[in-house]
Amino acid sequence: MQPARADAGDSRSLVPKIRFRPWLPVVVVLAASLAGAQSYKYFRLGKGDIATRPVPGIAMMGGGRDLDEAFRWLCNNGNGGDFLILRARGDDDYNSYINGLCKLNSVATLIIPDRAAAEDPAVARIIDKAEVLFIAGGDQANYVRGWKGTGVEKAINEDLARGTPIGGTSAGLAIEGEFVYAALGDKPDDKDLASVDVLTNPYFERVTLVRDFLKIPLLENMITDSHFARRDRMGRSLGFLARLIKDGWSSSPRAVAIDEKSAVLVEADGKATVVGTGKGAYFLEPTRAPEVSRGVPLTFRGIRVYRVGSGGRFDLSSWTGANGIAYLLSVEKGKIESTQPDGTVY
Repeated sequence: MQPARADAGDSRSLVPKIRFRPWLPVVVVLAASLAGAQSYKYFRLGKGDIATRPVPGIAMMGGGRDLDEAFRWLCNNGNGGDFLILRARGDDDYNSYINGLCKLNSVATLIIPDRAAAEDPAVARIIDKAEVLFIAGGDQANYVRGWKGTGVEKAINEDLARGTPIGGTSAGLAIEGEFVYAALGDKPDDKDLASVDVLTNPYFERVTLVRDFLKIPLLENMITDSHFARRDRMGRSLGFLARLIKDGWSSSPRAVAIDEKSAVLVEADGKATVVGTGKGAYFLEPTRAPEVSRGVPLTFRGIRVYRVGSGGRFDLSSWTGANGIAYLLSVEKGKIESTQPDGTVY
């Protein structure tokens, strides 16, 4: 049964009032922090909150079709507790999907569209009670603009510090690393930020990077990218790494880039398994400083790449993998060169 949407005109409720009826295990809450402010939305399937002991972990999903295996893994880490989907736009489609996959106490979607909603204490309380967090796709600029520096950011990071497992797909993956391509320079009618844009000018105005948003253990000193091989994003990820070094944010940053229909499931000790039917995951590590100047095509040599397909493994702690392919990439005046026998970058 799909939940009915509450009337957005009622701004009187400062704290969610949840009603349970035995014949309708669906809760819909719409609340606003301030009269006239845009409100958050909360859609819930299941029972009242319970407390279980979750297992820490990270589900990093590259976008495209959702992977049942990755969501089941997250559910198992939640140990039968309360699964919370976070998003800035959209609806509650994930509720019925996850509820059909997993045995959980509840599945809920919390839509937090702006900073006013992100500062609502009721929103932080909802996040605080979750045993699993999942950040949906969309536009990561909405997450950075709307959530960074708010009660939402604080509540998520407090959950992570307690060991709450977290997942993210597409834009949700983009904000998982310590460093984030925030897409803040994009306009509504802009196309994808393409590799050629970044390779020809790493200081292209749409290359907006931020840091210190989410504090996910094991993803420190890393930037992430999604839809990777499918949308030819190798060049832009190399450009992001070059900027992180040039701008003094890190002398040795790393990147985890994941293709569509692929996911990386990271255990608490850093050991990860790649699942899905896409081209897998790419683990990038520079070995030399780049040559970066504003308006000048990138030169960046000696980037180690380890590609892991479905069923392969990678250890984020030791930065070593198994059942994958290792090769080197270099960028010469904006052109990528590969040591793979066929010369391909993927």
